[in-house]
Amino acid sequence: MALDGLKRRILGSAGLLKGKREIDEDTLKELSKSLRRALLEADFNVRQTKELTEKVERRVVEEEPRPGTKLETHAMNIIYTELVRMLGPPRDIRPHNETILMVGLYGQGKTTTTAKVADWWRRRHNVRVSVIEADTHRPGAYEQLCQLLEGTGVGVYGEPGEGDATKIVRNGLKEFSNSDVVIIDTAGRDSLDNSLRDELVSIADIANATERFLVIDAQVGQAAGPVAQTFHDLVGVTGTIVTKLDGTARGGGALSAVSATGAPIVFVGEGERIQDLEKFESDRFISRLLGMGDIKGLIDLTPEDLDQDEAMRITQRMMSGRFTLTDMYSQMEMMSKIGTMDKLLSHLPDSMFGGMGNLSTGQKRQMQSNLEKFRIIMDSMTQLEKDEPTLLKSSRIRRIARGSGATEKDVKGLLAQWNRSKKMMRGMKGDRRFRRQMQSMMDFDDSELGMG
Repeated sequence: MALDGLKRRILGSAGLLKGKREIDEDTLKELSKSLRRALLEADFNVRQTKELTEKVERRVVEEEPRPGTKLETHAMNIIYTELVRMLGPPRDIRPHNETILMVGLYGQGKTTTTAKVADWWRRRHNVRVSVIEADTHRPGAYEQLCQLLEGTGVGVYGEPGEGDATKIVRNGLKEFSNSDVVIIDTAGRDSLDNSLRDELVSIADIANATERFLVIDAQVGQAAGPVAQTFHDLVGVTGTIVTKLDGTARGGGALSAVSATGAPIVFVGEGERIQDLEKFESDRFISRLLGMGDIKGLIDLTPEDLDQDEAMRITQRMMSGRFTLTDMYSQMEMMSKIGTMDKLLSHLPDSMFGGMGNLSTGQKRQMQSNLEKFRIIMDSMTQLEKDEPTLLKSSRIRRIARGSGATEKDVKGLLAQWNRSKKMMRGMKGDRRFRRQMQSMMDFDDSELGMG
């Protein structure tokens, strides 16, 4: 999850109220100081940080917690609502009849993001999407776009060797006149020089785009604000896409700076795969950031080829305690389609699965590595062994280790993980809150889980 450090610091700030029934002046000052430090270290704007901490401080004092709500939880709810307010409401996007102009400086990930947006639109709205490559300055831009979108069904138009970007756009719009959505990728520069300005204005006039999205790298931090404002003045930016949010500690600066310009964040990019793009909704983003989960977002990550019936079957077996290594293997295959362990866990409340959401980035990477290793080990098992893991004694473990290139310790580690999973699921079987979360995720009731 992006901004993991911010999450830990905010939780630590709210943790100052743990066990307290009332907040005294010293604790309030310490809370405000700790929260301010957390936001500034994540590169949030100083003025916005001051406003947010002052509002949190005032609301914690003036607003009574709901009956049965701990003071610590009350503070977290206030911090959540103020962060959502700072980043603004979600931007609605029409699914059809769109012409989208992609703009940005050089090196911001614009061409890759163009491919991601095209594939997102195709998957989410099931419409005909086409892309025009109008970057005449960067060698290989057209080939890169074709490679990224290979096999997606998205059409790509370009004229390698042609130096007139406006001509390419004009011809591309004629070529794709029957498409529901046309996305135009433009050239970037190290700065907004006169030639870039003139070319962009000409392309914008020809395209008459319904949306003009600025692509900006999260690493630029608070400098994102002035850049967004400059492009907005030039072509009338209607939305911003923040890329590489998973690889920088300055993401807070980019998010808060852009949100203050009037060019709302539309998408955020986390990861290198073409599917690693999500529509930005501040409430869901902040919910994940603070460990509250985003079940709807997890469902949105589900790929088209995921077998929903199989997912239901495995969930039923997990919750009933009849969970074999065969089921575990299928579960791992499904998880690999959704994304990394870090991405999956970031969408679940931290309290789920024994608090796995609180694992460090290093622990999540180790878990990801173990999952890949476990799948190779299970490939060396017979079907009977996967269906009846209790058969796996010393001689079988030695044979499986040799066949998979692993150690006996690795095989025993897999069996230990399987046992932990079974025990954890048994414990959660009687957890009503967990069952409600599972019902929300999978859209089934207790009778389908065998709990009715």
